[in-house]
Amino acid sequence: MAELEPATLHNETEAAANGTGKLGSSPEGTALAYGSLLVMALLPIFFGALRSVNCARGKNSSDMPETITSRDAARFPIIASCTLFGLYIFFKIFSQEYINLLLSMYFFILGVLALAHTISPAMNRLFPENFPNRQYQMLFTQGSGESKEEIVNYEFDTRDLVCLVLSGVVGVWYLLKKHWIANNLFGLAFSLNGVELLHLNNVSTGCILLGGLFVYDIFWVFGTNVMVTVAKSFEAPIKLVFPQDLLEKGLEANNFAMLGLGDIVIPGIFIALLLRFDVSLKKNSHTYFYTSFLAYVFGLALTIFVMHTFKHAQPALLYLVPACIGFPLLVALVKGEVTEMFRYEEQPKDESNESNEEQEKKEN
Repeated sequence: MAELEPATLHNETEAAANGTGKLGSSPEGTALAYGSLLVMALLPIFFGALRSVNCARGKNSSDMPETITSRDAARFPIIASCTLFGLYIFFKIFSQEYINLLLSMYFFILGVLALAHTISPAMNRLFPENFPNRQYQMLFTQGSGESKEEIVNYEFDTRDLVCLVLSGVVGVWYLLKKHWIANNLFGLAFSLNGVELLHLNNVSTGCILLGGLFVYDIFWVFGTNVMVTVAKSFEAPIKLVFPQDLLEKGLEANNFAMLGLGDIVIPGIFIALLLRFDVSLKKNSHTYFYTSFLAYVFGLALTIFVMHTFKHAQPALLYLVPACIGFPLLVALVKGEVTEMFRYEEQPKDESNESNEEQEKKEN
């Protein structure tokens, strides 16, 4: 996956204030755009968190997802800042058209793979049982004999190929038309994959990551025009968009409200961690997951309200981070589970450990 940077939630009302855009055509259209962005943000968080639980149950370390440590979390805002400023410089120096052409090809490949992985579980249920499903393997090695080393070892089947073809059609649509629906399909796929496959190893790491990006988002939105400039210049599916003039212009609408994927993925991986913590408690309740999920709804709704009131781009993490950390922590204080929450840490399982656990359960 590509590195997903936190971006600013904003709309074209800011451009209108500067004389460079048009205001939403109607209050109904604006409300529809904001509501749609909110729903689209919640979908990958909810389903990505559920899928992350199964992803974390890999039988060995090779099946485990990418784990973010506290060291990674501390460095991430610095890396993200360098990347963001580098893109800003590139857009100032080089032709925006050629940069976006290269980025479009790059995100076309990533988007097709991400969308195929996203729709694969649903598509597998649609295939009939007698579907001729053949197995394939793509293997690249380096060297020979005992020194032979695997570079790529990818196994797939006929169903995966069908998903890739369908995703490829969306990818071609995006390349040719840059349509906002195609953009959103890729954006949702990136977000869901990010929440599912990027795992925080513990709650402390999550607090470090969200705290660092809290400062990052505020600085680059309020301190400079870098974030907004890059978000508007960057023609790639790194943001979800929805037209405010949809009711007037239909699918050809072009006055968009936008939400950066980072404002979905970053809080999303923390919410997914809390769901896995709920599962580890073995109480058949998802208290912390639902609390953090509702906290995200509150934070994003507050962002939209402030942005609409002041007609200015807002750093969404300014509102999301305190809500997503504060609400679950308050619940943990009430329930007396703060220590358990911060002690929870995911550990890779191997087959022997899993079989031993099953044996112990049978003996008990």
